[in-house]
Amino acid sequence: MNRKNKGICGERELVHQFWSFGWPCIRVAGSGSNKYPSPDILTGHAGRMLAIECKVVASNKKYFTKQEVDDLKFFAKEFGAEAYVTVKFGKIWYFFSIDDLEEKDNSYLASEEMAKIKAFLIEELIQSYE
Repeated sequence: MNRKNKGICGERELVHQFWSFGWPCIRVAGSGSNKYPSPDILTGHAGRMLAIECKVVASNKKYFTKQEVDDLKFFAKEFGAEAYVTVKFGKIWYFFSIDDLEEKDNSYLASEEMAKIKAFLIEELIQSYE
């Protein structure tokens, strides 16, 4: 499976997981490939909205460009949502607040090691809003 298909499958998996918890969720088709900033998925419940950038990786680290993070922050602010990035390390999705990413010179880092300390699992993320 190529990278694009792996990402699309991951996004669809998350959409189903959010719906299973009673959170309406949509995948934003074409995110990352049009000229406007847009997240991979949008979800919300009881007046809370989340704009989420999703990544599926084979390693234990994922770097995000400054532009990716800036675009997500901009979209979330203008849309009235909270910005998260989620990374699938192995079989587990970890949700990072933008503020919990490690800032590097030209990028931001999310690692599996950091995830175990700072990130939320989907169940924890949902419980934090209820």
